[in-house]
Amino acid sequence: MNTLEQLRNGQLAGATRLDLNLGLSEVPDEVFALADTLEVLNLNGNRLTALPAKLSRLKRLKVIFCSNNPFRVLPEVLGDCPALEMIGFKACQIDEVPSGALPPALRWLILTDNRIAGLPDTFGGVPRLRKLMLAGNRLRALPESLAQSTELELLRIASNDLGELAPWLTELPRLAWLALAGNPFCPPTALGNASTVGWGSLHLGRKLGEGASGAVYHATLPTQQAVAVKCFKAHRTSDGDPQDEIAACLHAGSHPNLVPQRGQLEGHPEGLPGLVMELIDPAYRVLAGPPSFDSCTRDVYPDGVIIESAVARRMLSGLASAGRHLHKRGVMHGDFYGHNVLYRDDGHALLGDFGAASRYRTGDRALARGLEAIEVRAFGILLQEVAARCNAAPPGWQALSEACQQPDLIARPSFQDLTAAL
Repeated sequence: MNTLEQLRNGQLAGATRLDLNLGLSEVPDEVFALADTLEVLNLNGNRLTALPAKLSRLKRLKVIFCSNNPFRVLPEVLGDCPALEMIGFKACQIDEVPSGALPPALRWLILTDNRIAGLPDTFGGVPRLRKLMLAGNRLRALPESLAQSTELELLRIASNDLGELAPWLTELPRLAWLALAGNPFCPPTALGNASTVGWGSLHLGRKLGEGASGAVYHATLPTQQAVAVKCFKAHRTSDGDPQDEIAACLHAGSHPNLVPQRGQLEGHPEGLPGLVMELIDPAYRVLAGPPSFDSCTRDVYPDGVIIESAVARRMLSGLASAGRHLHKRGVMHGDFYGHNVLYRDDGHALLGDFGAASRYRTGDRALARGLEAIEVRAFGILLQEVAARCNAAPPGWQALSEACQQPDLIARPSFQDLTAAL
């Protein structure tokens, strides 16, 4: 983190990024000395309730983070910032979003875990919007102007008060990653009959990995069998409620291309939720890294990676089969991305991380087809990314990827079609 002293003595002159986590109650004037260069301003974890009216002087500012500050209103001055593309106000106390607070260049808006009951109907003024994160609020409806967000690809609306799913949502031409669990229109979360594994029966070992929602540990059962344990950090994540993730994960059941589950964790000393999973062989590796600020909705792959065509075919075929299995059971993964895929040298792949997963009623055939079509677009993007890194991708893959991503959702193939084609 930077300091005010560094700002005041000129050490940060020409900086493009500034991180100030100093318990601030107002933005220091010295920040505006960087007006000609500053692109990223991180004010997370302070005591801010407002931003200065002259914020628009930061004419190159692309990204602003103000999470974990006691804002009650999303600052309207944000709408005056000409280059601002990414706004993050997670876990504040926001209950009001003024109509002028959305800048025209906006691509990525994070308002997770606030108190927002309604949004302004002005999304038609932000045509570049690609990523909108609204989980954990009090929304009773989505603004109709969101139907004009034809560039929108990722939407998180889990854990709100939505009584129905807006019919235009399954018509958005580029939507590919959707989280909607924990709303009144969703099937109720029922974990009463789920398999459980007691905390006291586990011997916890080293940490295997950590994400925004929780950490995964190596553990052993009384039988000395090794397992993996995901311990959530809180009762709310950026994608929704961990209980909904657990319910979707266990409802999905078993499939050769899904990470095998043991059951729900019970008896965590801090009362936090968790999952117990099979321990994955270290021969598996992650296909891609998560999106960056620049890529916004696209995974970041290691430079120079080349995948053999036979390996790619087995990987994609298995993942399409997993998608078919999930949607037959009324489960939408919601985050069908390369960074959630583990694969082995022989091409066997596992789809994991159900943090954005949602369950839906398969009896509503129009809804089921629409949600599957959204997820098929995510698969089409993954297919395109893998094909681009394949040493000899079959010529039909490009056309198949384009079919998955076509704007007409009804014309997209199903996961059953994809499984057969691959």
